Amino acid sequence: MRWLIVFVVAFLIFNGLRGWLERMGLGRLPGDFLLRIGGREVYLPLASSVVLSLIALGVGWLF
Repeated sequence: MRWLIVFVVAFLIFNGLRGWLERMGLGRLPGDFLLRIGGREVYLPLASSVVLSLIALGVGWLF
């Protein structure tokens, strides 16, 4: 259950910060999907989530 909550929170953060993350190069990786459903865009940042998780893991090991 905890992983589901983390995934939903990360999904909401990525959708909210999508424009800023695209300028950094994230969001255009070969595992990120943009779905257009019923006139709405749903962004699924799978590869970007992995990259940011690895960065967070590295920062966590430093501190």
